[in-house]
Amino acid sequence: MSHPLIVGRQQADVREAPPPSKDRIKAHKWLTLRCQSEYRSQEATGFELYISKVAEEKMRNHALMHVEERKEVMGLMLGSIFRYAGREYTVVRDVATTDLDATEVSVRFDPNAFEKLFACLDDIGFRYVIVGWYHSHPSYHCYMSSTDVQTQRGMFNMRCHSAVVIDPVNREIEAFYLEEGKVRSRPFAIYWDEYQSPYYGTTVRMRHTAEAPCQGAVTGPR
Repeated sequence: MSHPLIVGRQQADVREAPPPSKDRIKAHKWLTLRCQSEYRSQEATGFELYISKVAEEKMRNHALMHVEERKEVMGLMLGSIFRYAGREYTVVRDVATTDLDATEVSVRFDPNAFEKLFACLDDIGFRYVIVGWYHSHPSYHCYMSSTDVQTQRGMFNMRCHSAVVIDPVNREIEAFYLEEGKVRSRPFAIYWDEYQSPYYGTTVRMRHTAEAPCQGAVTGPR
């Protein structure tokens, strides 16, 4: 059983390929007004982060499943890194998680559930790298706490790594990354494959969250 690898840019297999076409991307409907403005300003030149409709639904549903308990959730984002026209961008194709030790203000992978996590990662049906992580802030908006920043600096400190934060109560979502050690907001787009319809329906289809992935990224009390 191979343990998951979080790769730096020098280790990643960066492939040459165009990003998802503009007729197959949308802004996430939970973006704040500020993030909507950032999305529009980035739309013409392209994004550094594209999240698949499937991965987005899994993250959002994971957060919504525990909204009444006000418990945080977390997981890993799996995907690929590409280069096109001299620019690098990351695609999140799927996510993975496992049993969690969570409260209203903290979350971590259950220490007894790592083997379950690794086994699920072994079942991922495509070649992937861990390109970041997601977690929720039920009712207290999207930002990176000091402990979140420590996690990002310790495990996801390359420019290609992103942290997606979801507030399922206020219905907000935002992505972040590190630049010269500082946290920056990262505009992103939701994409869907040609055979899929846009996710912009009136309801969110519940999916079983993939249960599987990495070493111990931990968020602590805010």
